[in-house]
Amino acid sequence: MDSIVVYTEEIDEPREAAAELLVQTWEFPLKKHSLALIFSEEEANLPKLCQILAEHWDFPIVGCTAMGMLARQGYFGIGTFVLLMTADDCFFAAGMAGGLDTGNYREKIVQTYKSIEAALPSPPKLILSYGGVFNAEQHVAADDVVDAISEAAGKNVPLFGGLAADGFNLNGFRVFCNGEVEKHGQLLILIAGAVDPKFVTINSVETRANFSYEVTESSHNEVKRLGDGTFLEALKHEDMAVDKTNVLGDYLLSPFVLTINRENGDSVEVARNLSMLDQETGSGTFLGAVPEGSILSVGIISRTDVQKSVRQAFNVIFDEIEASKGKYKTLLCHSCCARFLALASDTREETDAYSGRLPEDISLLGMYAYGEYCPVKGNKTGEYYNLFHNFTFTIMAI
Repeated sequence: MDSIVVYTEEIDEPREAAAELLVQTWEFPLKKHSLALIFSEEEANLPKLCQILAEHWDFPIVGCTAMGMLARQGYFGIGTFVLLMTADDCFFAAGMAGGLDTGNYREKIVQTYKSIEAALPSPPKLILSYGGVFNAEQHVAADDVVDAISEAAGKNVPLFGGLAADGFNLNGFRVFCNGEVEKHGQLLILIAGAVDPKFVTINSVETRANFSYEVTESSHNEVKRLGDGTFLEALKHEDMAVDKTNVLGDYLLSPFVLTINRENGDSVEVARNLSMLDQETGSGTFLGAVPEGSILSVGIISRTDVQKSVRQAFNVIFDEIEASKGKYKTLLCHSCCARFLALASDTREETDAYSGRLPEDISLLGMYAYGEYCPVKGNKTGEYYNLFHNFTFTIMAI
């Protein structure tokens, strides 16, 4: 699979933006099958931009808004990026489940997946997905969305992607597919044929606070009791912030860390951001699921850990690229918006991890997301599990 990344800073005039993007692709040879993946700031007129691009490209044009983008040249807080992927031996199909809410998201996602899959000549080997299903009360854990997609696949198909983001106003994020734009939607991209993705995920949490409790009662992403008391009582005992309902900002740089145990004896570690507190019931709601029986601890984040983790991730993925002898041409990466805050807006800490090291024939595009989807390897069997992550850097080579 070949690819190219193109960019425009123009967001006010979609026709001018499209012209700037198209001129950068004129000498790039398109093969039998192609797809355009777009990451853009929230202010861009994405429906109109996609409409104009569709006048020239007869293949799926999909993507989402982002808080910021990562490219070969570094970090970009404005503009629009397009990753154009093309191949003779890969097949792309895309669609979007729209109008999602707590009652219909699973049915709609499965339905959309099945309709997209039917358009492929062979079973998909990779799912790319971007979503914006969350409402203000965070009723749907992102893990539930990941599980719905994995359930629809009906097999061990790896899932990579994340949550659309905006400038932390939590109101401007969108996902889009072929001119259709949704706030509470789930974009699904299925890739079949000669694709063999490699994944790396790392959560940057090396230091833990003196906080460790067993989750004794929970429901999806709502934790009701830790040990013998309520979730809120545990936070009070540790002198942590408990005096308001929406605490996402208060705990953004203090992610909770837990180990999820699988039925086959495997375990995987993930990070979770606390979002809401219920002062009446004493429960806490996270962006991702927190199963009963898991041990919950609190991570202490530093800029050094964030930078170190990205270097570790790229070291692994560059080894995969070198060993493949030209097989991998595209890197797609996602970083949690909370990591951006931990860097005090100095995004060079992450981009320096690959600056000057990226081979000339490799395309790279990334974004800051409100959460990441990426397979994680179990500690015993080596089997991969599709999971949702917070405060994590994920990268995929295809």
